[in-house]
Amino acid sequence: MEPQPKRQRVEATTATNKNTSKVERSGDLYLDTIDRHMLDFDFEKVCSVSLSHLNVYACLVCGKYYQGRGKSSHAYFHSIHKDHHVFINLHTLKVYILPDGYEVQDPSLDDIKYVLNPTLTKQQVNQLDANLKASYDLNNKKYLPGFVGLNNVKANDYVNVVVQALIHIPPLRDYFILQDFESQGKSQLVTRFGALVRKMWNPRAFKGQVSPHELLQEISSASQKRFRLTEQSNAIDFLSWFLNTLHKDLGGTKKRNSSIIYRIFQGEVNVESQDIGPNEATSEEKGITVFDEDREIKRNNVPFLFLALDLPLAPLYQDEAEKDIIPQVPLTTILAKYDGKKIQETANQKRRYHITRLPEYLIFHIKRFSKNNWTLEKNPTIVNFPIQNVDMGNCK
Repeated sequence: MEPQPKRQRVEATTATNKNTSKVERSGDLYLDTIDRHMLDFDFEKVCSVSLSHLNVYACLVCGKYYQGRGKSSHAYFHSIHKDHHVFINLHTLKVYILPDGYEVQDPSLDDIKYVLNPTLTKQQVNQLDANLKASYDLNNKKYLPGFVGLNNVKANDYVNVVVQALIHIPPLRDYFILQDFESQGKSQLVTRFGALVRKMWNPRAFKGQVSPHELLQEISSASQKRFRLTEQSNAIDFLSWFLNTLHKDLGGTKKRNSSIIYRIFQGEVNVESQDIGPNEATSEEKGITVFDEDREIKRNNVPFLFLALDLPLAPLYQDEAEKDIIPQVPLTTILAKYDGKKIQETANQKRRYHITRLPEYLIFHIKRFSKNNWTLEKNPTIVNFPIQNVDMGNCK
């Protein structure tokens, strides 16, 4: 019988020979060259040379993206020319040393893998609203997960405000954090929005702000260039398109509660309408608008994702003293549009609105801009509304 120490050495050698491509080196010298301050995983995962999405690696020394790790790949040439040796696969999260080509597994790399693909457990998600503990980035600057800035890449601030609002709606936030959309085969728009939500709630981030670059690229592609990061757009137009597209990509239909979007945001309003007759006096002539009970009144139940609220017209002529006064209106005044009593004249029709079903979360769209023949005018009226306990009783 061989001595025990010798048999242990033989077994260790045999195990090493069986898997020579996978080496564990906790003290690998090349790991000291990693510069975490250079790493930014918010940008689209494409090779900086070939612009390919396939098999992309990030250099953990300079932060640039390169394709492949074979001897004819861009990552291989970069490792030789720049003497940068540590690369991470952006899809599998495996770390390799190039040009040698072996894999490295080391606990010191866990923080990089987590930043690349942050994940939260169900227990952590349940504590997000209760736990307001601050985190610290690489520069030891304090930030609060979920309350981080989004970079304005070009002119994408209209997207940023919508994203910031949506990620603070608990059921929507929790859903997009916990679901693995990539393994479910969901669209890139759904997958990238989920990744952005997780990054914004990441308690172990390297920096206290996030760039929505990947989501912006997919928004531009999915909307067929309707919404671009280089051009300003209307936030409410984007919100409407974004919610409806997410609903469709999540398998939603016209049926109620067919997706998380409809379950949270969809309500219903009853619309009564009647055409204005050719000899009928207008509301300005009569002083009040009423339905003609002798003629047909059409009634329709219309689903909605947000309610449009109209501001009273701003005064046209103001003296010097009035120019410094900004008009104000309480929220209850402009909500009277949906009380089921007030009748409005629009597009040669008289209409009356009455909310029949309120959603779990109600989005108001206050229409401030109006277009004339020359320019786009903004109504400066301030809407005063309560921070909590908004009373919608008069609208139901």
